[in-house]
Amino acid sequence: MDAQPEPGPRSRWRWSGWRVGTIAVALVCGGLFVVSAQSSQGTDLRPGRYDNLATLTDSEVDRAASLKDRVAELQQQVRDLTDQVQDDDVQRYQRQVRSLEDPAGLRPRKGSGVVVTLSDAPEELIDATTGDKKLLVVHQQDIQAVVNAMWQGGARAVVLQGQRVVTTTGIKCEGNSVVIQGVPYPQPYVIEAVGDVGDLTSAIADDAYLQLYREQSEDPAIDVGWDLDIKDEITAPAYDGLLDLSYATPIESQQHDPGAGPN
Repeated sequence: MDAQPEPGPRSRWRWSGWRVGTIAVALVCGGLFVVSAQSSQGTDLRPGRYDNLATLTDSEVDRAASLKDRVAELQQQVRDLTDQVQDDDVQRYQRQVRSLEDPAGLRPRKGSGVVVTLSDAPEELIDATTGDKKLLVVHQQDIQAVVNAMWQGGARAVVLQGQRVVTTTGIKCEGNSVVIQGVPYPQPYVIEAVGDVGDLTSAIADDAYLQLYREQSEDPAIDVGWDLDIKDEITAPAYDGLLDLSYATPIESQQHDPGAGPN
């Protein structure tokens, strides 16, 4: 009978390596369990509320509204404290600021005007369409075109979804909603303008982009919503968003002597 070869150094090292590896994996898993338990502190690390996007959106809307109220309260405190300062320069600057509040949209406006409502095509038409559905829904550029036409018509105040539109307002669409000042609003999109009704309606009627939109709204195969109403009185609330501006500044190019080499 042939003798069986005894295990060599390589086979013994493989067995020893597996044993060490198994122990290391067990220690790592145990450590992860301990860290997870400490991090959760008895709560679910993956709470179910994040699975409900509608609930999460509503929660963020409420949070944004609460923060806006807090900002308005602090701004009023700053105004009150500033008014108490008995200094000629400060009071002069305050008068200048107040004179700019109305054109900047920081005061409410009331008067006659127009209301334009944009909406997606009926849901059954969207579901039945097998081709490109982009024409069946309202896009950011559609809303912006209405706002621009209203400004062109001399609007003294513009309101979108109940929010005052100012020069720094960004209109951004995400999915099937428009985001204004960080708050999402679903369609239909209501755009109101305070101003001369004749000038406003003429500017809207003459806008080439909106002419195409109205033609598509009358096409049964597209049927996006378009509605224009004339109102005797529209109330535009004052802008109550943040006033801080963030902007980029260009990097000044360094002037080098043409005869000099690179630094």
